[in-house]
Amino acid sequence: MASSGPQQHSRSPAAAITSRLNASAEAATGNAAAAARWAGRFDDDEGATMVPRPSSAAPAGRFDVFINHRGVDTKHNVASLLYEKLEQLSGGRVRSFLDSKSMSPGDRLHECINEGIRQCKVGVIIFSKRYFDSEFCLQELTSIVEGRKVLIPIFYGIKPSELILPQAVLDSTNHTARDIERYRLALHEAKYTVGITYDPATDNVVKLVKKAAKAVMRRIEEIDQSVPQRQMLFSRL
Repeated sequence: MASSGPQQHSRSPAAAITSRLNASAEAATGNAAAAARWAGRFDDDEGATMVPRPSSAAPAGRFDVFINHRGVDTKHNVASLLYEKLEQLSGGRVRSFLDSKSMSPGDRLHECINEGIRQCKVGVIIFSKRYFDSEFCLQELTSIVEGRKVLIPIFYGIKPSELILPQAVLDSTNHTARDIERYRLALHEAKYTVGITYDPATDNVVKLVKKAAKAVMRRIEEIDQSVPQRQMLFSRL
């Protein structure tokens, strides 16, 4: 009688995305153990056999800023320029997470992104016309909002009133009802947060980057100044 081989786990794409979303949410709130459990389920949902997979380390050092963007629209202009401007203004003291600059070959994509979001103080959300085509953009935004990070929205050729989930996302079987509700709540939070608007046809990208970088630096300074005050308050209790 032939012995049976390793059991394969085949689940729906929706299950994989749900596991990934939950892992992102847990990581954003600092619950590393729960995030790891959900990440393990994600690996299984992708159809992997029940064999432990090696995990590469998260990026070294601490990140202060997470730049959430749609690569095809803004990676080679606003996102990259903002990354460089923040490094210049801070003399390298402020570290920004930008996928193309903060990860190395062999890094686990989801682990690095989740850790970058968990560590950051400020999330810069660059909304653009094709932002909603990417499930990664929506997942990252949701994790940033649920992690209660400071939001600085940049509306790149898009208006705040246009932050509405497209019908294609609503109709997709890859998203559960809970996923959709989380996306909507995150977009609502971003929509009603004061941001920076930019019209690619008429505005100057250099001025946009300078304005955004100054706003980020100001928020980080405010956060850093508030930490000693809170520590002093708790020490008196």
